Amino acid sequence: MQVPAVRPVNAAEITEWHDEADVVVAGYGIAGVSAAIEAARRGADVLVLERTGGWGGAAALAGGFIYLGGGTPLQQALGFEDTPENMATFMLAALGPGADEAKIRDYCDGSVEHYNWLVDNGVPFKEAFWGEPGWEPPHDEGLMYSGGENAAPFNAIATPAPRGHVPQMLHKRTGEKGGGFMLMQPLVETAEKLGVRAEYDIRVQRLVVDDDGRVVGLITKKYGDEFAVRARNGVVLAMGSFAYNNKMIESNAPRLIGRPGAAIEEHDGRAILIAQALGADVAHMDATEVAFFGDPQLMARGILVNGRGQRYVPEDTYPGRIGQMTLFHQENQAYLLIDEAAYEEAMATESSTPFFRTQPKWVCETIEELESEMGLPEKSLQTTVEVYNHHAAKGEDPLFGTKPEWTKPIGTPIAGFDLRNCTAGFTLGGLRTDLDSAVLDIAGEPIPGLFAAGRCTSGVCAGGYASGTSLGDGSFYGRRAGISAATKHAATKHAATGQPATETN
Repeated sequence: MQVPAVRPVNAAEITEWHDEADVVVAGYGIAGVSAAIEAARRGADVLVLERTGGWGGAAALAGGFIYLGGGTPLQQALGFEDTPENMATFMLAALGPGADEAKIRDYCDGSVEHYNWLVDNGVPFKEAFWGEPGWEPPHDEGLMYSGGENAAPFNAIATPAPRGHVPQMLHKRTGEKGGGFMLMQPLVETAEKLGVRAEYDIRVQRLVVDDDGRVVGLITKKYGDEFAVRARNGVVLAMGSFAYNNKMIESNAPRLIGRPGAAIEEHDGRAILIAQALGADVAHMDATEVAFFGDPQLMARGILVNGRGQRYVPEDTYPGRIGQMTLFHQENQAYLLIDEAAYEEAMATESSTPFFRTQPKWVCETIEELESEMGLPEKSLQTTVEVYNHHAAKGEDPLFGTKPEWTKPIGTPIAGFDLRNCTAGFTLGGLRTDLDSAVLDIAGEPIPGLFAAGRCTSGVCAGGYASGTSLGDGSFYGRRAGISAATKHAATKHAATGQPATETN
């Protein structure tokens, strides 16, 4: 397949503009719609270009977690105390190494205001807390722990507070129509009421720049025909990650080769490539989130061991962290051990991901027999269980710090689940941006007229992950991108002419 050119086009070469607007947004997911709303509210004529046949992107298919804290009204209503400082302490510990401290503190300081912005734009949150282990609430509860805040080692670093805010939605279908749909729908309706225009089935190909190097438009393609779209004030790139670009995965995040997940095929890295062709800098291109195809209710009640029969992670933590620890540090080798009583207890609970509740591969009367059936070295699994049970009898786990409520001796009969290679994920790295969502060049200077937000950028996550940081970061800095694109160039232009700049809120 021929790869389209990515180098920018000089505006002098454009003979006809197919369309134009003050602000042109590429991508109609969570970052794109947030940018469009804020740009329109500042008086800009906004055009959104979307590659698919409708709005939504990966956000509309997501579980809908928006990572917010610092004392949101929902947290307060449900009796949880939090502060921006406490939130930042957790995020800096959990989302590194190399997390952008300035961006995280900025995000935490603005978190309560961002929650209120979502509510004001019609996003509903139910005052209910889901406190069970799980990937997401199985019903329409509005708040849940979503990043291992209440698990070791983070519960000893920052005061645990649930920050996974989920839009209220009944009859969700995980991976098909989740809570993310109820995040996107009211925001799109708000954008439409503000006069935002959208054009679908159109692919962004290249950036257009003037003689001064300012981004002034985009080259696009629709049904095989190429068109130029002019941006009078600025362009916002919100086109998603590079999880489905095999070449970029092989070059930057090879641990995800053959295992994209929680992303959509349109996440082909195009936004990153066309900005790099203009000299844009990137960051944390090797960083990835890793989903683990295990049921959290089962994992919390058992123990996870690697290919040597050894434990390696607190089983009651965020399952995305379990996925990262498995893929990155255990060669993707994992087994779950759980006794009959704990298995039956777990299977009686509710789950948003019942498809992870598969049958065990081995069922044995003794640990020794299970060890042999699994093909593990003699005494390896027996020793692991013996040490675990010794401490669990006292409700303790000095090795990994699982909470006392889950730390119980493993009895018999015992079942073993084969969870080898049960991982998939998406990329976290991308374009380097500043706090105004301006795309920075390799010298650290903003590229005039170019802004970006969402998974095509390197946001608050630099390695670790918490569910909701993608939708939270994308919407938060999408708003900044829209504000910047609508006002920065306009202010400069009007200052030069002596005319008043666009009014801002």
